[in-house]
Amino acid sequence: MNRRHFLKSLAAGCSLRAFPSELRSQPRASTTVNTVRGAVSSEELGVTLMHEHVLVDFIGADKVNRNRYQPSEVFRIGLPFLRKIRSLGCHTLVECTPAYIGRDPRLLRQLSEASGLNLLTNTGYYGAADDKFVPRHAYEETAEQLAGRWTREFYEGIEDTGIKPGIIKIGVDKGPLSELDAKLVRAAALTHLRTGLTIASHTGDGTATLGQLDVLKNEGVASSAFIWVHAQNEPDTDIHLKAAVLGTFVEFDGIAEQSLKGHIDFVKGMVERGFIHQILISQDAGWYHVGEPGGGQFRDYEFLFSHFVPALKKAGISEAQTRTLLIDNPKRALEPKIRKRVI
Repeated sequence: MNRRHFLKSLAAGCSLRAFPSELRSQPRASTTVNTVRGAVSSEELGVTLMHEHVLVDFIGADKVNRNRYQPSEVFRIGLPFLRKIRSLGCHTLVECTPAYIGRDPRLLRQLSEASGLNLLTNTGYYGAADDKFVPRHAYEETAEQLAGRWTREFYEGIEDTGIKPGIIKIGVDKGPLSELDAKLVRAAALTHLRTGLTIASHTGDGTATLGQLDVLKNEGVASSAFIWVHAQNEPDTDIHLKAAVLGTFVEFDGIAEQSLKGHIDFVKGMVERGFIHQILISQDAGWYHVGEPGGGQFRDYEFLFSHFVPALKKAGISEAQTRTLLIDNPKRALEPKIRKRVI
């Protein structure tokens, strides 16, 4: 079976009937997930890239502005990359660029319509990189006030677009949480409780992960509602396992040629220890760099399909297990949890 046919077989086999019994998640009623074109059944997500980017502007929260780029140019440059992975059998891409770093839901909707991919955007603020991308009001407002902002985006839409987030995206630096980072995590916890959205957090290291899980626990949020983004940056695999035992999704993203062996080792190690259902994989690829001529170097989204999946097979990961990594786990991660409506 060639690569293209194998990927299409993954997509075709996305129903639970395609999984061996030991790999099935518990039966559940179908739920909906917000995409930039509206809510879709979680059963329609299919093969999913959990952490990618289309456009990013690293100028800083105090200077970021949509007048700094032409959406039509980003559309022209980005669309072929999205169409390519759609042709390979990918159905869904989670665009993880937060507000104040270049989040553009209108552009994503246009790209989704033209490519046929489900695209998800997010709510939340990014507190990593020494808070360069945190807006001024976040320093002054309480966690409750920030959660109110993010919750309104879920119920009313982002800005005036009507587009609703499909995930909460935050970020924290390495080590013990700073006061501001802890506030962002708490705001994310409150938003989760009000919306059911899963929290994905760019996380500097294992110490910061455990600190975030403590904040979530104090707010009554289950660890299963949390995605540890960039877990590959923590070399201590015991901390990966500790998070997985708690039910956290451990995301090994940044998959690329130079990191291929390390990512295979991380995934295989978790699988061998019985935690396949807690693994998420993606590339953190893209993207149009605002401020660089022509958007700079756009890294395509194909490597996971062209190289990583075959390498998983060579390492002993079965086709059914690959389906779990690319279809079942993202579906469970993105499905909203029980919520109480408070704005």
